[in-house]
Parts: sequence; C-alpha cells; structure tokens
Amino acid sequence: MKLIFVGPSLYGAEAQAPAGLTLRPPAAKGDVFAAVEQGADVIGLIDGYFEATAAVWHKEILHALSSGVRVFGAASIGALRAAECAAFGMIGIGAIYQAYAAGRLEDDAEVALLHAPQELGYAPLSEPLVNVRATLDRLRETDVITEKQLQVLVETAASIFYKERTWRKIIEAAALSPEERSQIGEMVWTCHVDQKMLDAVALLKVVDMESGSRPRERPDWEFSHTSYFRALAT
Repeated sequence: MKLIFVGPSLYGAEAQAPAGLTLRPPAAKGDVFAAVEQGADVIGLIDGYFEATAAVWHKEILHALSSGVRVFGAASIGALRAAECAAFGMIGIGAIYQAYAAGRLEDDAEVALLHAPQELGYAPLSEPLVNVRATLDRLRETDVITEKQLQVLVETAASIFYKERTWRKIIEAAALSPEERSQIGEMVWTCHVDQKMLDAVALLKVVDMESGSRPRERPDWEFSHTSYFRALAT
C-alpha cells in the first residue's frame, strides 16, 4: 500500500494524484505508526497538524524506516521531517526540502498556513513564507522588483502571524511607495509560485513509481523501543 498524508499543499492539484495512491488527511502524532501497522509499504508525508494537536513524531518515522517502509517527505512538515531524518533513510523531495537540508530554512513556521477543513478541501486561507519567498525570487529573477524591495517584502511577510499572512496584508504593511505597492501587488498574482503544491506533486510522482512491496533489507542502525514509543504503540 502506498499511502500519502496530504491536505492544503495539494489544493487545486488533486487531479494529479495517481490512482494507485491512498490519500489520507494531514498527519498527526501516531498516524505514521498506525499506517505501518496497517501494512503501508511506502509512505509519503506532505502535510501534518501541529499546534492544536501533537505533530508527527520523529520516532514513528524511524520505526517505519526500521520496518523496511520507504518514507518520503516534501512541501510542508514532510520536507522538515525529511531533512531531520535523512541520515536514517527518509527521502526528501523538492525545493523546500532542499532548502531545509541545506540550512537555508530552519524554522517550521516557514511552511505554516491557515487552511479550511477537510469538507472544503483544505483550501489555503493564508500564505506560507515558502511561497512568498518563491514568488518574490521569481519577480527578482525577471527584474520586476529590486533586491531591496525583495528584502523589505520578505521581512514584512515574516513579521505577520502565519494565520493572518496574505499578499494583501504583506503589500499594505511593507515600507513601499504607493506606486511600488500597486505595481508589485499586481505582479504577485500573475507570477505567483505555489512551491508547496509543486513539491507535493513531485512527491506523488516519485511515490507512484515506487514498488509496492517492502524491501527485504533493513537499515544498518538499530531502532530503540523506548518507553515513550511503547506508550505510543499501546
């Protein structure tokens, strides 16, 4: 079984999910462990809950890897966990993972966003910093904005609480002239980059090409069944 934990990162691109994948809501603590117990051979971690509920635990990812399950991460908490667990065999996909792995991104707030409930397709209601950076980088590459404007906009976006961060609020709060706000405000929509969605789709394609059975070989490290993990498993 190939199982993907995904929510807002795939919004608008759900049709690109291959038929052979089982899609589940964003993961919380215990969900990856449960997936292994249910027979998942390949797990793709994209979106996950935090704040109101405990986030996906590193220990359950290590348990999955030690059981021969291939675990991939991208786009959101999946990219962060992949960077943290790469040494143990978790595979990261996409630009956001690469930025975390290289140390260019460190804070998990970079991928945080407010989204609608499952009934409304997890529609994003705020703009994650990784998408802000990707969009502004595109504008800078095409000389639509200057380096100074880019820095002002990134710093402004980072200062806004993730649940309240929208392009409108970023542009309004930035220390720019009215003319700059008008010009840049128009361009962020025509040149918008949804890096989370791009990375999520990339993970789906990689997982779809994976074999559907667990490998015989186990990692060359030993998984420790601590008391905390035993509590999760009971």
